[in-house]
Amino acid sequence: MQTADSASEWLRLSERYREMSDDELLILARRPSALTDTANQALAGEISSRGLKQPPEQPPLAPDPAPSPDSPYAEERELVEICVLWSLSDGLQLQALLDRAGIPFFMGAERATGVESVTSNFGNGVSVRVMRVGIPWARQVMLDYEPANEPPQAPEEEGREIPIRCPKCHSTEVIFERLTPEPETTTERSGSKYEWTCDSCGHHWKDEGIVKQT
Repeated sequence: MQTADSASEWLRLSERYREMSDDELLILARRPSALTDTANQALAGEISSRGLKQPPEQPPLAPDPAPSPDSPYAEERELVEICVLWSLSDGLQLQALLDRAGIPFFMGAERATGVESVTSNFGNGVSVRVMRVGIPWARQVMLDYEPANEPPQAPEEEGREIPIRCPKCHSTEVIFERLTPEPETTTERSGSKYEWTCDSCGHHWKDEGIVKQT
């Protein structure tokens, strides 16, 4: 018999799953071992009500890498941030891409290996990290990542520089490449553009430079 707490949890999760797309539900269903019994029951009920086919379970990702500092592989297994998530839906999208590529990842301070295990608040941003040795493959994955949610705009002190963030993955691991002159057009005066490259996802773009709060 369900307790009042488990019944309340089942109702909360059922409502949450009803708001998800079919693809998002199937991503979660591939990792039942990462969910609680109540979550699996609620998820199975929603999948059944939509007439979807339960996907086969995926094997768990690699355990939390914690090599000895003296290990010759310590540097390769160092965790490097590839982006910051600002919503559950963006997390599910990125998880599907990384899982498909077979790249182990860790989300939040808790180093969760699946979105459903994240306990951090997405409203505060959830860091996604991979081992340094996997960065070249992770960059390829990030080319297909299209986040739908932006970080909240917090008020800044007057005149304070706002950190440059990648417009694609929102990482602050941004490299300034060069300042290039722009020709004058019929609608814009000539000037210079700053060129940037994101060290996390490889995205390249131009803009007017570092913005200051006025």
